[in-house]
Amino acid sequence: MIEKLLIANRGEIACRIMRTAQRMGIATVAVYSDADAQAPHVRMADESVHLGPPAARESYLLGDKIIAAARQTGADAIHPGYGFLSENAGFARACREAGVVFVGPSPEAIEAMGLKDRAKALMEEAGVPVTPGYHGDNQDPAFLKETADGIGYPVLIKAVAGGGGKGMRKVEDGANFLDALESCKREAASSFGEERVLLEKFIANPRHIEVQVFGDSRGRVVHFFERDCSLQRRHQKVLEEAPAPGMTPGVRAAMCSAAVRAARAVDYVGAGTIEFIVDGSGPLTEDGFFFMEMNTRLQVEHPVTEEVTGYDLVELQLRVAAGGSVPEQDAISLSGHAVEARLYAEDPATGFLPSTGPLHRLDLPQPGSGVRVDSGVEEGGEVSIHYDPMIAKLIAHGETRAEAINRLVDAIDEDVRVYPVRTNAGFLRRALDSDGFRSGAVTTHFIEAHLDALAPEGVSTLHYAMAALAYLDGGPMTPPANDPWASRDGFRVNAPAYLAVAFDREGERIEVRLTPDGAGFLAEVGDDSVRLDMPRISLLREFGHVAALVDSEEVVAEAETVEDGLLVSLRGESVLMKPFNAEAAAEGLDGEAAVKAPMPGKVLSINVEVGQSVTKGETLCVLEAMKMEQSLAAPRDGVVGEIRVSSGDQVGAGDVLVALTEDEEAAA
Repeated sequence: MIEKLLIANRGEIACRIMRTAQRMGIATVAVYSDADAQAPHVRMADESVHLGPPAARESYLLGDKIIAAARQTGADAIHPGYGFLSENAGFARACREAGVVFVGPSPEAIEAMGLKDRAKALMEEAGVPVTPGYHGDNQDPAFLKETADGIGYPVLIKAVAGGGGKGMRKVEDGANFLDALESCKREAASSFGEERVLLEKFIANPRHIEVQVFGDSRGRVVHFFERDCSLQRRHQKVLEEAPAPGMTPGVRAAMCSAAVRAARAVDYVGAGTIEFIVDGSGPLTEDGFFFMEMNTRLQVEHPVTEEVTGYDLVELQLRVAAGGSVPEQDAISLSGHAVEARLYAEDPATGFLPSTGPLHRLDLPQPGSGVRVDSGVEEGGEVSIHYDPMIAKLIAHGETRAEAINRLVDAIDEDVRVYPVRTNAGFLRRALDSDGFRSGAVTTHFIEAHLDALAPEGVSTLHYAMAALAYLDGGPMTPPANDPWASRDGFRVNAPAYLAVAFDREGERIEVRLTPDGAGFLAEVGDDSVRLDMPRISLLREFGHVAALVDSEEVVAEAETVEDGLLVSLRGESVLMKPFNAEAAAEGLDGEAAVKAPMPGKVLSINVEVGQSVTKGETLCVLEAMKMEQSLAAPRDGVVGEIRVSSGDQVGAGDVLVALTEDEEAAA
């Protein structure tokens, strides 16, 4: 058995591995960068070793330093988690040469499955179905064009070393093939140092179903059934579940058998995932799935498999790495249904840009709530600009799929509150509760096709309505004694009675009108409205909650007075509502409008000049932060009065980049 384990990772997965290792009586060693010196995974470990600066290439990607840390602390094994060095064959080989157990497959297996073209050739030899296409060595553009014509359009051009959606192009017709090929190769060379590509027939309505496999050093390979990961955004998984909706015993047997053959083809040892692309245009069929790739590591979504099989996959990894065996296939069975949602620090309203900074408020489901939480951050900590912005994974299990979904929706409604960092919790809730997801009719295009409904711009009318109720203390509009002078109903002659509450949202005045309507209120914000039934409206002061019956459904919001206004948390989304100050707003209109950096980053370009007239929404500059580009737009019409940065400058969160004035004379 392993005695001391070094976890060559950080955050949620490091904490996850440590929990199992410590339960098994294995001592743990954490590694950390400057940015993670006070992180939960560091405090959780028995020992810790500093690696270097925050950038991963100067810390978590330094295999030599990590192996040296293992020697320094006497760790006899290294678990790479996922990401970073988890699928790095060179690191796995270096561990073996240093006499340290690498908790994962052999470097040879990683190499065999690391390049898509080689992996597909292996799968064909093993009798695993692969997507129709070409994955040979001939990279002549004319030959590839002729081959694509023969496959039939649309086709996918994919980098053989690609991943995460990079180095991939969909080509609709032959006229655009050569341009797409050149673009794909250029991106592949830049991202992976390898420009070779393969061709695949494009599946019009794809589902993504993967099988969890496990091998041991005795040559036994078993599967732990399938997971459906079809709900994706830009090729990144958002919701995962097990088992797959619509799965039949026949298709499951065919798919899981193919996955086991795939793992055996490379003498696989440890945890791995065989990913299949599935034709989702109709019911699942035994000949309607094709090998896509193998992930030679533990997957982010492994908890849903643990919930439906009862096995701790990290424990099994550690036992197999120490020479133990996998269980018999007949000992692995399915029980119920599990769904996982990835809670990220990102803002769906701004194109899912990462949201970094301190976590002044972080409420997540607690033990005993029926929802498992895997997290690596805590209240009082922060979401760093240097790493993946995942806050937590929320996993619900139920006897049925509907029960698991309902449990996860309820957990987001009741238990998830994050501030001031913005999250995708509301987006996750809407996706979970959508008719398409509930019916199981989801392909990898689902989010793209329903983005307006899943990630609406701005603040919901319901948020404003509940904020207005909280702001008015939730008191009744008409007093019991029918005293018109004591009434709060806004009575006026020859006009309907209403109360109005104005909020400031990023300098814009938003008015909420509450009009008596039978036994309740009609809350109106512009052209939108929502009805709140009076008998269920209440303010629970001791808990800071506002409850109302909305369209026959009880809705509960948490309202908390903070320094800048009223923080209203509803269905996973926490929004700061500032009381509108007309005097301050007028001053703001007369003065400068500053465009500030929303997070630390690098200025890629300045698109305007001093003295130039601009209109609201026009791009002023482009900022790169957390490997993503963000266009910063003019908040109103005006003239560029000052540019305080240049292309290439590093800026901090809140730094003023461009300032607008009202007229050209002021700019001069």
